[in-house]
Amino acid sequence: MSTHQESSTKRSRSVVYIVAMVLLVLFAVVALLNFRSARETQQSLAKADQLIAEINAAGGTAPSREQIARVLGDDGGAVCANPNNALSRATFHSQLTNGATGPGNRPVIANDRVAKGELAIIKIYCPDQLADFQQFIDNLKTYNPGGG
Repeated sequence: MSTHQESSTKRSRSVVYIVAMVLLVLFAVVALLNFRSARETQQSLAKADQLIAEINAAGGTAPSREQIARVLGDDGGAVCANPNNALSRATFHSQLTNGATGPGNRPVIANDRVAKGELAIIKIYCPDQLADFQQFIDNLKTYNPGGG
């Protein structure tokens, strides 16, 4: 048999637990919102502008400034994580295929715009990696549909 004091203590604990859970969820939501907005810093927007200028100069169509800033941030994101290691190069090679899956997947002589886009990102976001990646790109067999 419980006393009035024990049931009051249990109710108090329940209230404390509920309030703690609500605060935890609230803090998680606030942290998530702050994380998303922090990715779009002034530096990431400035680098996005540089990349847009580079893409437009090459005759391409650039994504929006906000999209570039969100994906690449101010450090180049996954592109600059380690562009010259074997896994990153294998991933790049896997993008230069005919698009089939399974046994129909074949490498192709890809459009050089793919390589130029990757080089532009590395040039702006992680220039210290550019020389090695440029050498890797120079050894790829690509074609230029515009002839220039």
